[in-house]
Amino acid sequence: MEIPTLLTVMGARLTVATYVDQVEFYGHPMVRSLHPTTIEVTKDPHLTINGDCIIGVRADKGLADLSASLREAIASDSSRVVLTIDVPPHSFTVKATGGSALTLESHEEMVIRKSTFVSPRTLALNADAAAKDIPRRMVESLRRAETKGLLKIEVAT
Repeated sequence: MEIPTLLTVMGARLTVATYVDQVEFYGHPMVRSLHPTTIEVTKDPHLTINGDCIIGVRADKGLADLSASLREAIASDSSRVVLTIDVPPHSFTVKATGGSALTLESHEEMVIRKSTFVSPRTLALNADAAAKDIPRRMVESLRRAETKGLLKIEVAT
């Protein structure tokens, strides 16, 4: 969904387009959220001890399932991405960037990265937080399989 926003900067009026999509996911007893550089959400229902960046499983979307307008916006070098992880009553926000190198092809996973590494699974780059930064109370909630979470993706161009 596109939401046009009108900004006034030094007397000039600028229109900034904002694109929004969301992904529902569930917790898992093996959620550790310890990775220092990434956060991942996956459609896969299984998680092993090695998946220390994964915060949610059984997601209802992979990257390829996100709206076409949002994927196009993320693939702009000027895009700014705000990702909000909601696990009531907890919320955590990550700021990142998109980029023209992103292919957003994965049907199974989406990875938010602090680095500029790009793969078909990459959703956003240059993130200001990783799995290890997510509040431990939220992580405790995500260790229950019945816990439902929401990843809200907002992209401004």
